[in-house]
Amino acid sequence: MTEKKKTLRHSFVAVEGNIGAGKTTLVKKLAADYRSRIILEEFTDNPFLPKFYQNPERYAFPVELFFMTERFKQLQAELVQAQLFTDSVIADYFFIKTLLFAKKNLQEEEYRLFKQLFQVLNQHAKKPDLILYIHRPVPQLIANIKKRGRDMESTMDPVYLETIQEAYFDFFKTGEEWSIVVLDAGELDFEANADHYDFVTDLINREHAPGVQYIRPD
Repeated sequence: MTEKKKTLRHSFVAVEGNIGAGKTTLVKKLAADYRSRIILEEFTDNPFLPKFYQNPERYAFPVELFFMTERFKQLQAELVQAQLFTDSVIADYFFIKTLLFAKKNLQEEEYRLFKQLFQVLNQHAKKPDLILYIHRPVPQLIANIKKRGRDMESTMDPVYLETIQEAYFDFFKTGEEWSIVVLDAGELDFEANADHYDFVTDLINREHAPGVQYIRPD
């Protein structure tokens, strides 16, 4: 007997979070369960990223410019394919992430130029039906980063992670037109705990009005 295919309520879901929050782990699990098209950020292809971690001021602009163009190309290509085959799509980032990181990493003049380029591309970027933001405290992020053992992240500064977290929460204050769910995941292990994972999938498959919702599991 053929197993019935599970389907997502939303056609395009973006899972976001700080570095080390577990967004890619969750996206892979969701995509497998719902047989959705998956979009994973290809950050390791950025030739400037290792240099950026060593010298942020010098390499911030090229690293952000590379990320922006590659994210845009990847999202456009994958979402067009999804439309052709009417697949649901789950991504581990959304395009506005580009601007949030750039605002924290670039000097004022660089950011002004970058924002102009971003706005041209953003006019053509598809908006997710739902953004799920996985929030974890910075010490937990650091522990997760150390656990996965990527060399270029070995010197990750907790202060940098705090500034990225602030960038997301600043965006949430102006996110009235988006459907955003901010999940306090500090006590959740959706990789190893089936109940935790079921909680997240139930959350994703609800209808969410535009605006920001802050969810803390009981």
